[in-house]
Amino acid sequence: MSPLPGRPGIRVGGEISEVTRRSWEEALSGLARKHSGLSYVELSAVAFVDVAGVTALAVTAMGLSEGRVVVEHPPPQVPRVLEMFWPDLPQIEVVQR
Repeated sequence: MSPLPGRPGIRVGGEISEVTRRSWEEALSGLARKHSGLSYVELSAVAFVDVAGVTALAVTAMGLSEGRVVVEHPPPQVPRVLEMFWPDLPQIEVVQR
């Protein structure tokens, strides 16, 4: 996980699962602390996100006082899980692969 150059957000690679959950949640907490209306989560190098990882993303977005998080190029399960459990979550915008 690393900051995105030139815009507010994070870039993540690998897998988001039980093994990496603590790092993922810490990165999301940092993102929320720095959030000022629009933040990006770039996931093009992520192969898999488990349901708990998507939940952490949704909970983070719901906790924002304003604006939204743009999730770029997520693996296919991310939009499916968001649609299944949070179909009308305006704080997250997904930009497909």
